[in-house]
Amino acid sequence: MKIKEVIVVEGRDDTAAIKRAVNADTIETGGSAIHPWTIEKIRLAQQKRGVIIFTDPDYQGERIRKIISKAVPGCKHAFITQEDGTKKGDIGVENAAPEVIIRALAEVRTEMADSRGEITPEDLLAHGLTSGGASKSRRIALGEKLGIGYANAKQMLQRLNAFQIKRDEFEAAMKAIDEERE
Repeated sequence: MKIKEVIVVEGRDDTAAIKRAVNADTIETGGSAIHPWTIEKIRLAQQKRGVIIFTDPDYQGERIRKIISKAVPGCKHAFITQEDGTKKGDIGVENAAPEVIIRALAEVRTEMADSRGEITPEDLLAHGLTSGGASKSRRIALGEKLGIGYANAKQMLQRLNAFQIKRDEFEAAMKAIDEERE
């Protein structure tokens, strides 16, 4: 499987994992201190071929994702779950099986900056995503179902709207989550 876009990852081990799964070019950020010339490489790749940001499902990965998204608007995003990216207590894309990477790349989402989407804070509250003991596990399940990764309540709302998740898609995902939990 050949990927047209350039995939942005954190390091060499992530590149190796991507190349085990698909035929793709990568740009490595070298960790969370992203050098300005790395941002320029990503910007050029976005103009020429498009970019998929595929960072680790942890705090630093999300931080890197936000830095790149802010500097280079319109990137696509691929996500894996912490469970799929964990091996012997270490979390990262490098730990994901090839089939997990392929699935994540098949479910990429394009972020639309300054998007006024259909989902409201009231929708999150009504579906138990913002408060209560099960809200975190429900957000994890929603992130997995929609392929947009885990986020806290505020970030989840932003992500749902930035990725242009339609109300019917959101409602269907929540219905499926509720049915699975019964």
